[in-house]
Amino acid sequence: MEKLKKRWGIESNFQLTIIFIVFAITGSTSAWLSKPFCLWLGITSEDLNFWFTPVRLLLIFPIYQVLLVLFGFLFGQFTFFWAFEKKMLKRMGLGFLFKE
Repeated sequence: MEKLKKRWGIESNFQLTIIFIVFAITGSTSAWLSKPFCLWLGITSEDLNFWFTPVRLLLIFPIYQVLLVLFGFLFGQFTFFWAFEKKMLKRMGLGFLFKE
């Protein structure tokens, strides 16, 4: 855990625990929201067969990103998660979305 704390610039085990909780809540919430979201868009497994899961994951990805920052804010870790988001999106080639 010390390596992770050093890598993320975290001082306390409490903060690390909060960050893990935020990741868990965000993942669970986005998975829970993916079904009604796909139904709302009219996307069903019968229509897409094999492609349903990849399409569902691509659609829920932006929702996950927003929820991650939102839950990070609610748990008092906005700064960490905002930096985490920017770093991840830059690595995905979407760095143009952020001004330095």
